[in-house]
Amino acid sequence: MPLRRLGWRRFLVLAGVVLFIAACAVFMVFTLGQSLGVRALLIGVVAAVLPVPVLVACFLWLDRYEPEPLKYLIFCFAWGAFVSTAASLTVNEFAAARFDDWGLPAALTGVLVAPFIEELTKALGPILLLVFRRREWSGITDGLVYCGLSAVGFAMVENILYLGGYGYAAGADRYGPATGTQQVIAIFIVRILLFGFAHPLFTSMTGVGLGVAARTADRRVRVLAPVAGLLLAMMLHGTWNLLPTLTQATGEAVIMLYGFLGLMVPVFFGMVGLAVWLRAWEGRLTERTLPDYVRAGWLSPPEVAALSSLGRRHAARTWARRVAGDAGVRAMRGYQFAATRLALLRDGTLRGLDRKPADLERTAREERELLEAITSYRSFFVGRDPQAPVGVWDGSRYHLRFPDGSQRPVAAPDEPVVPIPVVLAAPPPPVGYAPPGWQGLRPAAPWPPGQP
Repeated sequence: MPLRRLGWRRFLVLAGVVLFIAACAVFMVFTLGQSLGVRALLIGVVAAVLPVPVLVACFLWLDRYEPEPLKYLIFCFAWGAFVSTAASLTVNEFAAARFDDWGLPAALTGVLVAPFIEELTKALGPILLLVFRRREWSGITDGLVYCGLSAVGFAMVENILYLGGYGYAAGADRYGPATGTQQVIAIFIVRILLFGFAHPLFTSMTGVGLGVAARTADRRVRVLAPVAGLLLAMMLHGTWNLLPTLTQATGEAVIMLYGFLGLMVPVFFGMVGLAVWLRAWEGRLTERTLPDYVRAGWLSPPEVAALSSLGRRHAARTWARRVAGDAGVRAMRGYQFAATRLALLRDGTLRGLDRKPADLERTAREERELLEAITSYRSFFVGRDPQAPVGVWDGSRYHLRFPDGSQRPVAAPDEPVVPIPVVLAAPPPPVGYAPPGWQGLRPAAPWPPGQP
């Protein structure tokens, strides 16, 4: 897709966002350094960073069909790591001081304050993306990815506090460095290896709500879905924090065990199942929406079939490498990404997401740009396979020329799975674009002039 020009207004906004996140990062480093000390801070950073690549890779795995722009992924991670933690730390410390003044236990902060401020601030970054970059959202999967990365960033910085402060610093001050190291290992096992999914799980509820809001034309759902997801995340987070509080107050460890096995484990596996199903649904979206472009002559049936799963996409890239080398592989990757974006754009049009004239015009422009990109990518590998007959797809049938010189039309198979590299007839206007006098979709001539 062509890059948009970086005007002075966008530059100022971008610079303001970067400076704001950087200021929050400096605040967190200064605050943690003062409370933990340099050595404990470094130990906490090293231990807290270890699980981050694994968690980030899990969310990027969900986003394989239509990867989101790297700048937005970095923004969400940095927002959770610095902005959310800075705001949450400030509010939680203020609430703990007020509870202490009122003679109430400080543990109430983790149950009555922390879940609300932490989930709200973690979700605020993805919410800003939804408000100002709604067209970058393809559905619930994007909500899970954006909110999940924000939660991973938040958990990383929070783990620095636990591992460096409650772990190494507390143990080293009382019994020496060896005890501090042992406590770091113990907290790492419990907090990261066993319960490292907690923050991403809580915030994923908000991600589901934001994803639903991004793909609906109903204004009530656009408001209620994120609110419901955020409230569910807060309640789940508050329940999780309540379990150790009750366990400590009553001395009954079974409360924590039953809460973990009876609530968190089912919710975790339920969310994992939903994420995997949504990933497969996003892959099948091309099969549901792109046939309109097949009938219009922009795509052929095997090309749509080859987009429906990651296995078929990999097979198509392997074929492109065989017939066109490395340039063919790069072109096939670009083709697959553009085709997925086209399917999402078409799905949004069918859902009625664009109602303003400016949005409709922008959608038509993006559709033309994507179709032009797809046509350019196809030129790298179409007609280069010596094992396939020369042919043209006119939107309803193949017109194949065989080695003996004969030419005849051939109907498309019911379930094409092999990308037949045929030439497309001169296509009509895009599906969503209707210039004056155009009477709807129609295939072009069966055999383009000058085609041998």
